[in-house]
Amino acid sequence: MGEVTLADPWLAYCGAPPAPGGAAWNLDPWLAAVLVAGLAFAWGRADDRRALLAGWGVLALALVSPLCSLSVALFSARVGQHLVILLAAAPLLALGLAAPRRAATAGGIAAAAAAFAVVLWVWHLPGPYGATFRSDIAYWVMHASLLAAAVWLWRGLLLAAEGRPEVVLPAGIATAAQMSALGAFLTFAPRAIFPPHAYTTLPWGFTPLEDQQLGGLLMWVPGGLAFAGVALGALVMAMRRGRFAA
Repeated sequence: MGEVTLADPWLAYCGAPPAPGGAAWNLDPWLAAVLVAGLAFAWGRADDRRALLAGWGVLALALVSPLCSLSVALFSARVGQHLVILLAAAPLLALGLAAPRRAATAGGIAAAAAAFAVVLWVWHLPGPYGATFRSDIAYWVMHASLLAAAVWLWRGLLLAAEGRPEVVLPAGIATAAQMSALGAFLTFAPRAIFPPHAYTTLPWGFTPLEDQQLGGLLMWVPGGLAFAGVALGALVMAMRRGRFAA
């Protein structure tokens, strides 16, 4: 039980880094109000309310569960939180929310994939990552931009899969490749590069470098495989429809 001392200037939104057994639920009333308001706003504009509600539930769980607290102590937990949002909440929200059909064009999907790559890399580099421990605004800009980019990308992929699976293939391959590259970069870095976790991982049985390597593997394997699976599914569908026939 208890907390690990986290010296200034690392004052994270989710509180002090917990020791084993000390991770707590995030009971921030402002977050609860924003989540409820967001659901109410989207409800009347939804294509599929069941998918919207499921995605909202996964997103809320990622933000209010002890994963929020644990992500202050462990970089790997922060990566895990992001993967829950990007690979589970975002596609469900994309299914639930209405979107313009241009989101499914080749150009629209390419733009979404590029935006997703930029925000993913930016928020997992040492400088921007550290900023989220010093500023609540930076913390929420990180989550909002990651979620928005992921929903944009998934919406395009899911819409295109219905009628033009061949345009899904390059975006799926590119996204799988860049997530794998980021994961490999984090896994094989010769030293720990995230100062907020310099003293918070040891109570959990990890050195900062080991924690970073675990986070890299999570980004590399589940993250890369998810979009590789999207690309493979698009390839199979396109071949069945003769889109790649000579």
